[in-house]
Amino acid sequence: MTEENVILVNENDEQIGLMPKLEAHEKALLHRAFSVFVLNEQNEIMLQQRAHQKYHSPLLWTNTCCSHQREGETNIEAGSRRLFEEMGFKTELKELFHFIYKAPFDNGLTEHELDHVMIGYYNENPDINTEEVEAWKWMKIEDVKTDIQKQPEIYTVWFKIIFDEFYHYLEDHKL
Repeated sequence: MTEENVILVNENDEQIGLMPKLEAHEKALLHRAFSVFVLNEQNEIMLQQRAHQKYHSPLLWTNTCCSHQREGETNIEAGSRRLFEEMGFKTELKELFHFIYKAPFDNGLTEHELDHVMIGYYNENPDINTEEVEAWKWMKIEDVKTDIQKQPEIYTVWFKIIFDEFYHYLEDHKL
């Protein structure tokens, strides 16, 4: 299987090139990404625990799904595709905002992403892809916020950034 490319962007989210995903993470180059948050009617977030074989952040808890857009794919198309690939369901998504972050990992890789954050609603259990997802659970927004403060080491870097700076966006988008 050929390695997937990421879309290199400038700070205005304008495409400036393509690069294999691993190389972009080795060189810490800014690239387009997305994070999907799925909530249910109890205003709980569906969290996933990343699979143990992931090359970074294995077994850490994070938002419902996240990945990188493919060339020619809209943010919503990418979020919908990956949500189905990882969690096994489809639902309508809405983009809320985007932000840039840079986070080095212990393994020498660096996430430097312009991350598009999307929200969707779903009330059923997912059908997880165990190649990507170790486990999943529903958690109330306030409980997630409290747990991140108590146990920050069990959550992904981008999830903590989103929650620290932007969790009010999630609260404001109740059903």
